[in-house]
Amino acid sequence: MALLQANKDLISTGMKEFNVLLNQQVFPNPPVPEEAMVTMVEDWVNFYINYYRTQMVGEQQEQESALRELQQELNALSAPFLVKYRAFLKSF
Repeated sequence: MALLQANKDLISTGMKEFNVLLNQQVFPNPPVPEEAMVTMVEDWVNFYINYYRTQMVGEQQEQESALRELQQELNALSAPFLVKYRAFLKSF
């Protein structure tokens, strides 16, 4: 099923905003455990999904498909951030 343009635009906006959030992060000193950072990132993804859930348009199936795509994209964006955080932890 092809996504509606309005939902594609929302996904694009959400990805840009999420990327800004990730780029603004300053790793804490003292650092939090890796598991805690993973939990925080998962919480951020869930926050974005819940926020954009109310803005998606179309039939329910269309909205669910768009939300799944947004979640996949946000998870993909968060992966390099977590790799970078793991490297940060190893520096201690």
